[in-house]
Amino acid sequence: MERSVSRQQRPVTARWFVLAIVLVAAVGGGYVYFQAPVKASPAGPAEPPAMPVSVATVIERRITEWDEFSGRLEAIERVDVRSRVAGYIESIHFAAGAIVARGDTLFVIDPKPFAAEVARAEAALAAARARVALATSELARAQRLLGDNAIAEREFEERQNAQRDTNASVQAAQASLDVARLNLGYTRITAPISGRVSRAEVTVGNLVAAGAGGPALTSIVSISPMYATFEADEQTFLKYAAVARSSERGAKRIPIHMGLANEVGHPRPGSIEFVDNRLDPQSGTIRVRAVFENKDGLLTPGLFARLKMGGGGEKNAALINDRAVGTDQSKKFVLVVREDKRLDYREVKLGPVVDGLRVVRDGVAPGEQIVVNGVQRVRPGMLIAPTEMQMDAISVPASRSGAPLADGKSGAAS
Repeated sequence: MERSVSRQQRPVTARWFVLAIVLVAAVGGGYVYFQAPVKASPAGPAEPPAMPVSVATVIERRITEWDEFSGRLEAIERVDVRSRVAGYIESIHFAAGAIVARGDTLFVIDPKPFAAEVARAEAALAAARARVALATSELARAQRLLGDNAIAEREFEERQNAQRDTNASVQAAQASLDVARLNLGYTRITAPISGRVSRAEVTVGNLVAAGAGGPALTSIVSISPMYATFEADEQTFLKYAAVARSSERGAKRIPIHMGLANEVGHPRPGSIEFVDNRLDPQSGTIRVRAVFENKDGLLTPGLFARLKMGGGGEKNAALINDRAVGTDQSKKFVLVVREDKRLDYREVKLGPVVDGLRVVRDGVAPGEQIVVNGVQRVRPGMLIAPTEMQMDAISVPASRSGAPLADGKSGAAS
């Protein structure tokens, strides 16, 4: 009986022993689960290192502000040369592209038919003059006979009328001769203006018609002075209109300079010659024309022209390099360096370029530092490691590179 009881107690004791082991393991595992992460967990992600960039200080200078435009050159005078008489081209007396003076012979039309017409008109004039002489003699005789009452007064009046008729015939014959001589002269086609002549559009031996309906034989454009035509927007027009009204010379006192596509700067001075009488409502611009001397002969109609116009006088202005400017859709911005070496996004309003630097009308002030190189690698709020340089000593050409913005968009350096 005692053996039976002891056998029944053994499984119970074993179960309690196993339960105790499980409880100890659970307590130990909970401790490891809740305590170990506290000891092993890091403090958080480390801040990225400062981004190295080049910065420069916004400078202030006294400048004369210029507005820049693009235009095209136009000849002051342009003539399509046509024949005034019909005939065959007998000879050509110019080289294509040559400079000709007013009155130089360009073409000769066969003059023989016109010379014959002149001879015929001269003969008709001589006959008319002979009739005048006869009529004058008969009138004088009738005058004497009338004094002697030898003829009727009616006959005398007929002699007077005949004399007047023959005088009119002389005038008509003289006019016909003048026309014939003019036509003969028109067989020698001369340059109506001085300038550069184009190629001959009609060669020797061709029959040409006369007048506006006939073909253009060639064309001539004047070479000096030369027009440069461009479009100015409404704000520019209003600004310079006030300057023009304040002077007796009007718009001609506004300085304007021009440079060709292969020239550095704007080395050619000129003057405003014409401002149109209305703005184009579709484009919001007005046509302006300036005149320039062409002493070296390089100015040719149709060439692209870079123009700058000024006249507002000297004033203080904040200047930056174009490399520092980014584009955010329709906005222009710069990245300004704060005291804690972090960046602020600053929208700016830009003006023209003066001596290689961009005028800033609003957004930054002289003395502030902005990022000039490395704009594409940084964004607002980022910590930077700045390297200072002079604003006007940046010699790297401006690039159009994407600059990440605070909202995740990218701009382009303007």
